[in-house]
Order: sequence, then structure tokens, then C-alpha cells
Amino acid sequence: MEKTFNEDIKIVITDIDQTLFSHNTNKVPQSAVDAFKKLQERGIKVFLCSGRNKYLIRKSGVLDYVKPDGYIVMNGAAVIINDKIIYSYPIPSNVVDALIKFSKRLRFGLTLIEETEGHINYIDERVISAHEKYGTRFPQPRSFPDHYDRVVYQAICFCDELDESLFLPHIKGAKSARWDEYAVDIMPEDSDKSKGVLALLTYLNLKPENCLAIGDGNNDIEVLQFSGIGVAMGNANQKVKDAADYVTDDIDNDGWAKAMKHFNLI
Repeated sequence: MEKTFNEDIKIVITDIDQTLFSHNTNKVPQSAVDAFKKLQERGIKVFLCSGRNKYLIRKSGVLDYVKPDGYIVMNGAAVIINDKIIYSYPIPSNVVDALIKFSKRLRFGLTLIEETEGHINYIDERVISAHEKYGTRFPQPRSFPDHYDRVVYQAICFCDELDESLFLPHIKGAKSARWDEYAVDIMPEDSDKSKGVLALLTYLNLKPENCLAIGDGNNDIEVLQFSGIGVAMGNANQKVKDAADYVTDDIDNDGWAKAMKHFNLI
């Protein structure tokens, strides 16, 4: 059931890929650029919330169009305000080591993302396909030791659902969020974007009902359900739409700006 407008909305949490930044045009629609600025002019903070780390957010080109008030990165694993990390929740080392083991055993690419860099151990057509669809470059290749002694905030396995079904049940304390036919994010089972948003709201002395979240992917579901208002893009899949309070238009049909207007935020 659609919720009525909450006049207490103080913050907008937005996904990037296919929510704010279109992969069809490789830019942020002008309507969204204008809406983004109007929100901030009204005193509503806007935070980017992505599976990417800040380096990859910058590489995406989205910051050429908008200037956010901060970032929730790597699916909620860290929150950044004014270049300062105010919250972090890395992947346990035993989960990282297990992913490395299965990556080697099943022969799929594994990207491990740290605070400022990321590396991949194996590149094949699945890795290339997923990155081409999202307009991203794969990170610097590196051979991973059986025990990885660096702090990892996010892991991406470049495999299909069959391979995922073979290894995920054997990794204690981990869960997945698939974003491509050949790519799936792996994170701690008690972590997701909503946990990062909760940390941010606590830091800003705000409540979930003060927040509108908008997204299109499976990794947005928890934050759409957590926030006072959850908006799914028209180009989102049905599972995401079912989790939302409101479904707006497609990204390339001014869906982002239309959502802000629908709830009288601009």
C-alpha cells in the first residue's frame, strides 16, 4: 500500500547504477540533476548509496553531474562524510578466505574491494560481460593467497546462479545479492545497505521515517523496506517493486525526478 507523503523527510538515499546514472546514455538525466540540486537547496541531504566503493563511484562519472552530501558504499559496509569514514563493517576474514578457495576450485573471477583499491584474481568472458554492461573496468589483476590478510569490505563473484548455489551454502555468515547474470555481491549475512543507512541516520540524529530511499536492484530491497518511503525505479525487477511503497517511471523517462515531485520534495 502506498504511503502518504511524510513532511519530515530530511534525507534522500539514492542508488547510482540504473537509478540515478543511466547505462543507456552514460549520464545522469538532466531532470535528475535539477531535482538533486533543488532537494539540497531545500535543505534535504542527498547521499549516494552503492555497491561501488568511492573510487569506483568517481570512475562512474556520476560526480560530474551531482555533488552528494556523502556516501554509503560497498553495500553499506562503510559510510563517508567529508572524506571521513564514520562507519565501517568489513567482511570477516574467514569468509574472504572461503571465497578465495571456491573461486580457485570452481574457476570464477573474484574481486575483493578494500577501502581505496580492489583486485581481481581471474578474468574470463563472464567478467568482461558484466563489466561491459555496466560500463566499468575490471580492477588490477592479482593472485590471491589462500589467506588474505587485508581488510575487505566487498566481494564480487563472477559466476552464474549454479556456481553460486554450489559454494554459498558452505560459507558461514555470508549472503548474496545478484546484480547481473554473471555477477553477484557477497557480504556478511547481517550487513546490507540498510545497515549503512541506519549508521548514517544515527550519526545525523535522524530516524528511518525521515528518509526516502530510491533504487532498482536486489541490493536495494532492504533499504527500501527500512526507510520511511521506499521508491523503486520503473526499470527495477518485480521483486524490488514489491518491496517498495511507490514505483516511479523508468530512469530514462525522468523517473528519479518524478519520484521527488510525487512526494512533494521539490
